Amino acid sequence: MSAMSPWWEEAGDGPPVLLLHSTAADSGMWDPQWPELAGAFRVIRMDFRGYGRTPCAADGPFSHAGDAAELLDRLGTGPVAVVGASGGGEVALQLATLRPDLVSRLVLLNAGAGLPPTPELAEFGDQEDRLLEAGDLDGAVELNVRTWLGPEAAPEAHARLALMQRNAFELQLAAAEDLEFVKPAIDLTVITAPTLVVIGAQDLPYFRETGRHLARELASAELLELPWAGHLPGMERPEEITRLLLDRLSN
Repeated sequence: MSAMSPWWEEAGDGPPVLLLHSTAADSGMWDPQWPELAGAFRVIRMDFRGYGRTPCAADGPFSHAGDAAELLDRLGTGPVAVVGASGGGEVALQLATLRPDLVSRLVLLNAGAGLPPTPELAEFGDQEDRLLEAGDLDGAVELNVRTWLGPEAAPEAHARLALMQRNAFELQLAAAEDLEFVKPAIDLTVITAPTLVVIGAQDLPYFRETGRHLARELASAELLELPWAGHLPGMERPEEITRLLLDRLSN
């Protein structure tokens, strides 16, 4: 693991909660939830390598889940509730596989889980690759914002996501080509922590199918479908997701 640690911060007292951001955003996506969660919990968030305030750099093989485990060990949190959005949900599942001792419960918001891409997700990836290879950063950012924010998102959310996504592209495009990024395997059979699986009815089919798969296969899971939600409900209806998290993390 690299000696250079990702950026992180914490606030508040109480039971520890770790927030893991979408890989179209950074830890700033949690800004609307941060003050109220910090009033009830010891809340921790980090920027993965290549996002937010963390350069896309390492001095050896690294994984986002490994970085998260290293941070929790350093902070001495013991088991934490982990909230993961999109790609951050996949990292949460990797963390719960690698270090079940660090995860007391999971809240997964339209999480990835490493399942094979469905046609519409594959087409999104191809389109994004074409735009980036052509040097059309504006087009790639616009594609991501259009894809990942549902109909309830306000203009400010569109602008905020565009800034986070552009920054992530710029950090990652500046990275050394020999960077060794590892994606740890997910083993749902070893994850016993109580899990709330949230899916958005307006999200891509891939993530709805992934959520149903997780709800079926995890030992202790509840599925909640939000009829109004796209892929990033915490940015689309921030107050509603804050209330949901306060309620589910307190009980």
